[in-house]
Amino acid sequence: MRNGDITLTRGLVRLIRGKPVEAADLERTALFTLDALANAAAGRNSEPGRKLLAWAVGRRGDAGRRALLMGGLAHILEVDDVHRAAVVHTGCVAVPAAFALAAEREIAGDALLRAILHGFEAMCRVGMAVGPAHYRVWHNTATCGPFGSAMAASALLGLDEDQAVHALGNAGTQSAGLWEFLATGAMSKHLHAGRAAEAGVVAAELAALGFTGPPAIIEGKAGLFAGACPDADPGAVLRAPEARWQLHETSIKPWPSCRHTHPVIDGALELAAKIDAARVESVAVTTYGAAIDVCDRPVAASEYEAKFSLQHGAAAALQRGTMDFAAFGPEARAQAAPLAARVTVAKGDPFDAAYPVDWGARVAVRLAGGGEIEAVRHRCKGDPEAPLDAGEMVAKARTLLRFGGLDDADALIDGVLGMARGGPVPDFVSLIAPAR
Repeated sequence: MRNGDITLTRGLVRLIRGKPVEAADLERTALFTLDALANAAAGRNSEPGRKLLAWAVGRRGDAGRRALLMGGLAHILEVDDVHRAAVVHTGCVAVPAAFALAAEREIAGDALLRAILHGFEAMCRVGMAVGPAHYRVWHNTATCGPFGSAMAASALLGLDEDQAVHALGNAGTQSAGLWEFLATGAMSKHLHAGRAAEAGVVAAELAALGFTGPPAIIEGKAGLFAGACPDADPGAVLRAPEARWQLHETSIKPWPSCRHTHPVIDGALELAAKIDAARVESVAVTTYGAAIDVCDRPVAASEYEAKFSLQHGAAAALQRGTMDFAAFGPEARAQAAPLAARVTVAKGDPFDAAYPVDWGARVAVRLAGGGEIEAVRHRCKGDPEAPLDAGEMVAKARTLLRFGGLDDADALIDGVLGMARGGPVPDFVSLIAPAR
């Protein structure tokens, strides 16, 4: 369970702090940071976002509370990043934690980006180790996220190795977040990201004061793996230390829905350009089991349910030929409902066997009057193998920022990207959070 006398937590801290950081790493981190901040800004323009903002009035002065608010906002619209092998949304945890601390400290822009890069790495490495069974009950972003926020916060607070181990230990003991919210479409998922960001900030702040945490929180006899991970892969935490930063293995969502729906949407969009949707008689989707566990939802009664529906995603993409925020609204749901009822979903290989390394699907359409056409995706747009380029990521961020009511989007975009070139940290907190 342990690497000699070194716990996995200490080994993780050493691995991350020993990895070299190149200019290209910082530039890519700046783009992912921009994506997370844009998601947080856009999340304000939503029902749960307005509730979070109302709650935050008078609570902005505390770094942990700031992280909770920004993390919650960043995870609302379902268009934030995701790491496939770890099944974690990284930016909505690591970025809010870093900016929450930067709001009250003089921190250089490149130092902030390095801290965020560290946070991504910790969160992804723990996520790759928890095992598939964990994800069936536990939301990995919530349970693995505290390690990422604590790692980022430890860097920004200048914690030494022992303090960082304590920070990760106490962050890990706060790991929580269950999938039960899907049964009713409750808003808990946003709280998962916010709490994960807050937990690491608080744990690191306490560690700076000498507050100790369990050093074997990951692999100990009563640690994370023992309590919530029946098929954990402990070796994944420290495996391949020479590999490139996990941020480069992280996908960016082009469409505002659960990433498990994206291979289906991507394939359906290809077919939409080739057929008349009015001729579609039925649709057969074959994908991996986790996608069905989370997104088998034939009837989408709300915008949020539509974002977690393979059936709606396939039907709306075939009918509209594009997928934007409106594609999940009431008019689009009503239009797609008859076709969604004729979409069947099933688990099958090669997609199930390839998960979680690859997230894929087959979309097979039967046309009225005879004839079939299909599209297969082993990966989809936004994955590391088919990444959004810098221009596409900036365009996405600009759309999200404007959706969130920030008219001067270019100023924030330039400020965030400028951090990779030695620029200062832009003041994002005051842009989105109430000051009272």
